[in-house]
Amino acid sequence: MSDGGKTILVTGGGRGIGAAVCRFAAEAGYRVAVNYASNETAAATLVQAIEAKGGEAFAIKGDVGSEADVLAMFAAVDSRFGGLDALVNNAGVVDRKARIDEMSLARLERMMRINVIGSLLCAREAVKRMSTKHGGKGGAIVNVSSVAAVLGGPGEYVDYAASKGAIDTFTIGLAKEVATEGIRVNAVRPGIIDTEIHASGGQPDRIAAMRDFVPMKREGTADEIARTILWLLSNEASYITGALLNASGGR
Repeated sequence: MSDGGKTILVTGGGRGIGAAVCRFAAEAGYRVAVNYASNETAAATLVQAIEAKGGEAFAIKGDVGSEADVLAMFAAVDSRFGGLDALVNNAGVVDRKARIDEMSLARLERMMRINVIGSLLCAREAVKRMSTKHGGKGGAIVNVSSVAAVLGGPGEYVDYAASKGAIDTFTIGLAKEVATEGIRVNAVRPGIIDTEIHASGGQPDRIAAMRDFVPMKREGTADEIARTILWLLSNEASYITGALLNASGGR
């Protein structure tokens, strides 16, 4: 599977699933734009690793929940690579385990601004560049959702689950909206994946606690999700759009 000469932007690309997507995309021949919000060291290390293997990549700092940052991010991709063929809306946040009656307005607004509005803003800019209606040559978008969109996240983070439910709906609607404009739009719903997001949400032991609830009795890896995303971006998935693909070990 080679996508030599194509350009991909991965939001939240410095760590976890996003970093794995960047690595596999570079191996497939993509020129890679690695977006990160704060961890410059991780993003720079990833870019160096890609370049050491003969790939082409650069890092762009930006908060996807900020329209100004999103516009600057896409302008940087335009300047560096001159176009865009693939977008992975991976950037997202989770928060501390809490019930709805314990959640502040600030938490809810942050969750929706980054997880939902951020993905919509990035998709908007990608469509402007990819759509044949705008003179583009088509492309593919993969949104990173979560199996929480289906399970609801009770007692942990119904706000996060709701934000991912919004991503699912957006995926279906946008896929239909741009289906005749050369753009495919799909989503992947990871389950329990071995990344830093659990620790960032104050639950470093969550993987071990949840393992028995997964039919496959194990957590997934960032690489497994990344391979799924790269497949959806590839021509091997050329007749797939509007799909919500569970990658959750059967959960």
